[in-house]
Amino acid sequence: MKAIYIQRALAFIFFSLGSWCLLMPATVEWLVLKPDYYIGNVSSHLLLGCFGAQAVLVGTVILSARFKASTFLIFGLVGSVPFFVFNFYFYFIKEMFTDWMLLDFVGNLGILLCGIWGYRLSKQEHHLS
Repeated sequence: MKAIYIQRALAFIFFSLGSWCLLMPATVEWLVLKPDYYIGNVSSHLLLGCFGAQAVLVGTVILSARFKASTFLIFGLVGSVPFFVFNFYFYFIKEMFTDWMLLDFVGNLGILLCGIWGYRLSKQEHHLS
């Protein structure tokens, strides 16, 4: 396995979840927010679409960049840990999200694992060259 494949998998996470938010914000909002927190208007769809557009942008940057070992590690940690806190707080404490939001948790777990795995592979590849 090569680190570039992990980098592509990382980009896929951002493209898939980001594209869903960008292209179908009403569906995402309806599925992930509990009825008491659902807004469902043009403004809420716009905001969710903007969030998705940023995720697609991040996926594009990931695909076009040259990741070093430290890039994988930093991206894996910074790209996942704050979002774990976010997911935990709004899912378990505030109870705003439905179980569909666990897809985001899985995505964040994927980001963390890709970061760690990519870091290790990148270090090995650098050591061998």
